[in-house]
Amino acid sequence: MGILGIIPSLGGIRIEVVLGGFGLFLFGIKFLGDGLKNVAGDKLRDYIDRYTSKAWMGVLVGGVVTVLIQSSSATTAITIGFIRAGLMRLEQAVGIIMGANIGTTVTAFLIGLKIENFALHIIFIGAMMILFAKRKRTSYLGQTVLGFGIMFYGLKTMGDELKLLKDVTMFTDLTKEMSTHPFLALFSGVVMTSIIQSSSAMIGIVQKIYESGGMSLEAALPFVFGSNIGTTVTAIMAAFGGSLAAKRAAGIHTLFNVLGTFIAMILLRQFIQFDRFLADYLELNSMMQIAVAHIIFNVVATLAFYPFIKWLVILIRKILPGDEPDRREIDISSMDTSIISRLPSAALQISKNVTLKMGEIAIEALEDTRKYLLKGNKNDLEAVLQLETIINSLDSKITDYLLLIAREGLSENDLEEYTTNLQIIKNLERIGDLSVNLTEFYEMIFDAGEKLSDQAIEDINQMYDLVNHMLTRALRIFFEKDFNLHTSILEDENYLDLLEYKARQKHFDRMANQTCIANVGGSVFVDILGTIERIGDHACNISKNSVNIHVTHDIKPTEI
Repeated sequence: MGILGIIPSLGGIRIEVVLGGFGLFLFGIKFLGDGLKNVAGDKLRDYIDRYTSKAWMGVLVGGVVTVLIQSSSATTAITIGFIRAGLMRLEQAVGIIMGANIGTTVTAFLIGLKIENFALHIIFIGAMMILFAKRKRTSYLGQTVLGFGIMFYGLKTMGDELKLLKDVTMFTDLTKEMSTHPFLALFSGVVMTSIIQSSSAMIGIVQKIYESGGMSLEAALPFVFGSNIGTTVTAIMAAFGGSLAAKRAAGIHTLFNVLGTFIAMILLRQFIQFDRFLADYLELNSMMQIAVAHIIFNVVATLAFYPFIKWLVILIRKILPGDEPDRREIDISSMDTSIISRLPSAALQISKNVTLKMGEIAIEALEDTRKYLLKGNKNDLEAVLQLETIINSLDSKITDYLLLIAREGLSENDLEEYTTNLQIIKNLERIGDLSVNLTEFYEMIFDAGEKLSDQAIEDINQMYDLVNHMLTRALRIFFEKDFNLHTSILEDENYLDLLEYKARQKHFDRMANQTCIANVGGSVFVDILGTIERIGDHACNISKNSVNIHVTHDIKPTEI
């Protein structure tokens, strides 16, 4: 009988309607967030990067971005990308995470406004915008509107069925037990939100049940508090296998929510009294009463812990000890435009420092592609995509900064520095693009349920090791002007070509002997080798540009 067998004991509730409505609600949230991200493009990342120099600005940006993309987990993931790239300190990340907690309360607030009554109208508008859009931006806006409508239609569909829970004896007995034992409700909120990985969805369900009278406020509020802890599971899962900085960021998210919930549970009686007072004074409906409590909880927690951000960071470093790999910390705000007219040489050095950081990120992105190949972990794939976005952002910012410098009357040496820097950032940007290409090839192999042979992996690893070594030395030539290394890079480029040729021939032999059984893998293997070899070419270009050597066999324009 399975699930269908228990339907009669649930007071006539149609489980399929609840599940379908719940699925629509979750899909609507994702569709809405994807639409807004498409509208904004890379601007969301730029805002996070640009306006988080101070913790209070981080709170504001974290809140706004989370409202837009409807996912505190996504905001945290973007933040982790900046941390691991060395472009953001953990102290800055705490502010963004706090803001994300506030931003995620907007969904509950909108539910309280009963926008669901207009869900079908919103769906119609969104669908028409998509169907008759002549521009991509209009289509993305339509996707946003349609996602918004689907989210609330799913909530209405699910909520109308869940209202019947108030007549189910088993459920009312459980909620009575929760009212008497608030920590049971808290634990239920943690577990349920951990399972569905959406605090917005879980709180929306609580709002609906509370409105129907199926749950008391004494049970509903601890359940809501528990959802704030349960939502951190997504960040914790994302941090598994990630860098220490990623784990600390997830730890801060969890620590902040756990401590805030602990204090709220201690003051639960007073919190409930205050919430009831506000509901009576402002004449709030039942769903808005839960939403206001949710907002107050997160805002008060943020205000309470904001002065202690430094201590939270110290505490998480004690809980998760260790040192991040040594990396040069570069503050993008160091590219001060006011210094250009006074000291263009100093401005060139600043741009050089940031370019070196860009190079380190490019090497990290390349290494993450190798991790993805060897382990197939989606976290490594996401890391490459995040780092490539950061590389593109740095490319744009350094280029703009260099063009401002070029307007000044530069000396011959400074002009050479300017030209070299500009050429190098373009090579680094291309390395980022090629790294993404590698992950696309690997993803094709994994999606086909295949894997490369041990011999193929060994050949690829040899090329990875050599290219990594070439890139590291090329950046050293650029930054330290250690031109003695240039000859060795030219020799390595020839050796890389030889490795590619031998790996290609061995691959053809395996195919001829029918020992290569991976159809997709066999098809893209040569492309993988060629992509890694092209990255080596760009490393060689960086070295050549650094010593101002121009040869006719640089990479062809079609390759860059």
